[in-house]
Amino acid sequence: MPKIIVLPHEDLCPEGAAFDAPKGQSVLDVALKNGINIDHACEKSCACTTCHVIIREGFDSLEESDELEDDMLDKAWGLEPESRLSCQAVVADEDLVIEIPKYSLNHAKEDH
Repeated sequence: MPKIIVLPHEDLCPEGAAFDAPKGQSVLDVALKNGINIDHACEKSCACTTCHVIIREGFDSLEESDELEDDMLDKAWGLEPESRLSCQAVVADEDLVIEIPKYSLNHAKEDH
């Protein structure tokens, strides 16, 4: 089973984290199930950029982003070529190393 390795993030996981990631689940769903509370203001509907992550390793194993995701990503803080919305990036066969950006466009965080 592939793994997701989350690089240290000051607020969400200061020590970083690693966990099994069932193939076919979104990066966001797997992270949430493992206690990494990535913002997701639009409730996983690809209508915001709060769940933006950068795939540092394993990016090529993911299906390509669609036009809607690309349009949303254009608004993300700290956009990089390997950026994805974690609600849309689906785990495939390879391990993923992800970085959660320090900031998002969601100024008012909500509990989910």
